[in-house]
Amino acid sequence: MTRFYTRAGDCGDTNLIGKRADKGSGRVCAYGTVDELNSLVGVAISFSSDDALRQLLRSIQSDLFVLGSDLAAPLPQTKVPRADGRMVARLEGEIGSREKNLPELRNFVLPGGCREAALLHACRSVCRRAERECVTLLRAEGDGSVNPFALQYLNRLSSLLFVLALEANAKAWVGEKEWKGGE
Repeated sequence: MTRFYTRAGDCGDTNLIGKRADKGSGRVCAYGTVDELNSLVGVAISFSSDDALRQLLRSIQSDLFVLGSDLAAPLPQTKVPRADGRMVARLEGEIGSREKNLPELRNFVLPGGCREAALLHACRSVCRRAERECVTLLRAEGDGSVNPFALQYLNRLSSLLFVLALEANAKAWVGEKEWKGGE
């Protein structure tokens, strides 16, 4: 039987690929937020009735596992899956094929709408936090500490999640609530 605890992290450190690290380190925080995002995407899948959206979100979950292992193993280690340009291009293709069916935005919109859209907005905001944490890690550890494709992937993913939220509201016939600048 598999043990679900090891006691190895009881003092505040954990195994990274290749070494031990403090659980509060920038690297652990970055891949931990990617893990949180992956869980939240799972929640969005569980509430969606759209088969195509669920399939897309499952592929994103798979990508997020790649991204998590990428962030857990500092470059130049090569024995882990890495985010790459194909992953980024796939997201760009999804954004491009979907955004042309949406109305032009003239103002910021408040996150929300139908349940599916609200969950996708929550995913987007966690994705943005993961991106910020990766940038913080890059600034702290220097060039080469974070795969540039990891940053690009998170940036495009947050855009795709926004587009998916708008699309979910449009399919549900729920209008976007525009931000009116403090009204």
